[in-house]
Amino acid sequence: MNSSVTGALAGLAATVPMTAAMAAMHRFLPPEESYPLPPRLITENALEKVDAHDELPEEGERGLALVNHFAYGTAMGAIYASGLEALEAEPTVANGVAFGLGVWAGSYQALLPLTGLFPPAHKQPAMRNALMIAAHIVWGAALGLAVRKLGNHSSE
Repeated sequence: MNSSVTGALAGLAATVPMTAAMAAMHRFLPPEESYPLPPRLITENALEKVDAHDELPEEGERGLALVNHFAYGTAMGAIYASGLEALEAEPTVANGVAFGLGVWAGSYQALLPLTGLFPPAHKQPAMRNALMIAAHIVWGAALGLAVRKLGNHSSE
């Protein structure tokens, strides 16, 4: 299987435990920080930017946020696997976690603030940042394992 397809499938699969971890950790945030998580807020901001915020009912926005979240995980998984192939490196939990943390940093400190879709991480409450960092660790670990399994790589 092509490495980018393998990575995309693995990224999609890795987004499942990430999403579950985000939902579980969200319940432990203090009440003043328990507002919607970034995928929902990013989607709302994107809809506002294209003047379509009032076009979708509440359920539609929730669904679109979930689709966006899984699509981003899928795309980043394809990049991870393609990068490993270019570097002639094997997928591991360690480099998956490192990549997941890089996705968090690149997205929340650069890409999202530059596009105006979400404020930079340093302007977010510490517990919400910790939640998102932990979720990206879960995603990265699952990604490394999934690429290894789907790509039939030797065991670690």
